Amino acid sequence: MVHLSKVPKESDVNTPVHGLDDLQISDADESTTAVYGSRFAGQDLPKHEMPEGEMPREVAYKMIKDDLSLDGNPILNLASFVTTYMEDEAEKLMVEAMAKNFIDYEQYPQTADIVTKSMRFNGGKPLFRWLGFGSLATQIGRLFNAPVDDDSQHAFGTSCVGSSEAIILGTLAMKKKWQNKRKAEGKPHDKPNIIMNSAVQAARYLDVEERYVYCTEDRFVIDPEETVKLIDENTIGICVILGTTYTGEYEDVKGVNDLLIKKKIDCPIHVDAASGGFVAPFLNPDLEWDFRLEKVVSINVSGHKYGLVYPGVGWVLWRSPEFLPHELVFNINYLGADQASFTLNFSKGASQIIGQYYQMIRLGKHGYKAIMMNLRRTADYLTKAMKQLGFLILSKGDGHGLPLVAFRLDPKGKHHYDEFAIAHQVRRRGWVIPAYTMAPHAETMKLLRVVVREDFSLSRCDQLVTDIKTAIETLDGMDKKSIEDQME
Repeated sequence: MVHLSKVPKESDVNTPVHGLDDLQISDADESTTAVYGSRFAGQDLPKHEMPEGEMPREVAYKMIKDDLSLDGNPILNLASFVTTYMEDEAEKLMVEAMAKNFIDYEQYPQTADIVTKSMRFNGGKPLFRWLGFGSLATQIGRLFNAPVDDDSQHAFGTSCVGSSEAIILGTLAMKKKWQNKRKAEGKPHDKPNIIMNSAVQAARYLDVEERYVYCTEDRFVIDPEETVKLIDENTIGICVILGTTYTGEYEDVKGVNDLLIKKKIDCPIHVDAASGGFVAPFLNPDLEWDFRLEKVVSINVSGHKYGLVYPGVGWVLWRSPEFLPHELVFNINYLGADQASFTLNFSKGASQIIGQYYQMIRLGKHGYKAIMMNLRRTADYLTKAMKQLGFLILSKGDGHGLPLVAFRLDPKGKHHYDEFAIAHQVRRRGWVIPAYTMAPHAETMKLLRVVVREDFSLSRCDQLVTDIKTAIETLDGMDKKSIEDQME
């Protein structure tokens, strides 16, 4: 589905049932207090044009709520990495902060103080400088091993509405730094390229050539050797993914870093830790993927995935100011105070920022680790169950990847149905399990994926296993033609 809407022409505005104009439907009682006794209950909700008159608030609420009841249950949507559960206290804080524009620090100093008061100092020197927030990203920066010794420069960062904005900002910073260097050397700077897995989608918005390290039938992440071979004088950097969308596997950041150092190649690494940034530090703390590696200059992470916040928050961090060209940062004072900004979304609500703050101080490292350990155990349990049902497992278990299970039918089974048919069948029980093809150059492979989130309990997992087993048994008992007709 493409989320781009067109304004329909008059000839395109049709009603589902023709001839309604001929029906003599009298106006309902204007004085009734019952929602379904009002005249609005006998009308379709406005779709193409703002209505001329008003609607009572309780009627508007009920009409919209009824319309939304056709949506699926977010808890059963196992396609999404996005958080679907937060505690009541977190939700209350977020609702209370909805009217606050987070960018307006002068107007909401206490909100700003919440995210800056924990700035730690080392001999009078702040360990981090943040464009609009301090405590949260200080904690995240430390989680990612940002340099904090006396001799290091300040790490920098900013909040975003999600990891997509964050990776775009990270890519934009690499592009601008490369252009500045080329200009200073008197060299052409009009053909930048970035090297990455074909699963990344950031560069196409920034007029940067995308150089892909393609997957194969038995390798679903980038190969460090192939990656480094693609570098030329126009390469602005390499994007390495900590947890791919397809199989959840961590790409070898250290392998790429070490090759760059060995070959003495000056090329920065940006780590797309959208999903893995809040997982790896707790499940695999010895894995070197972050600022411990010399060539890693920036990292993005999503707060609304395994950061455990509802949709609308992400973070991007830079090792030091040299990797965030100053001309990209806007300095303004028209909101009542001097402040710096580097964002694609200037105004944004404070709710998600407050939600992230709540989760980090409420759970702490111990709480995050406990949740991630449970997700790992559930993912490993589901992996074993899928193996017993005859599926081939493509994801990495035992904490060596994201807590998800990617699996496919065994080609040796000679099934007369595919993964898409299974996804369609379990949808009848309310489950949303994506069936999709692998990344380019391995797209003949079909697979299914279950994302294990915080609210996916072992009990619910057992029910899913039962429903997948039932789906397989149902499909086994159907002929190919019946299956095709069912999916149309």
